[in-house]
Amino acid sequence: QVQLVESGGGLVQPGGSLRLSCVASGFTLDSYNFGWLRQAPGKEREGVSCISTSDGSVVYASSVRGRFTISKDNAKNTVYLEMNDLKPEDTAVYYCATTLPLQLTLKSGNYNHWGQGTQVTVSS
Repeated sequence: QVQLVESGGGLVQPGGSLRLSCVASGFTLDSYNFGWLRQAPGKEREGVSCISTSDGSVVYASSVRGRFTISKDNAKNTVYLEMNDLKPEDTAVYYCATTLPLQLTLKSGNYNHWGQGTQVTVSS
């Protein structure tokens, strides 16, 4: 059974940092590409970043490029999202999800398996 479990969210002041983790079970990381997506209250879910399982290629939303870094540790079956210089507009529930190995995408409709999400709140 495919399962994704996120952790690492919390309350942080503007300019602060957080690292989100997503532990996968029921499959290995080389089975899919992985993405981080987020949903703020009253807004549609949006893609933040995606990483390729084959060559490690990555893509970022323009709103987070230069501040967020996606990575994965195959030995730990874990995908990470390092978030720096956080802004109040980064406040959202962050989800880890899988997409097909040939897709490097930020479109939420292209993702199939999802975690339960972890809340990130950026506020002073």
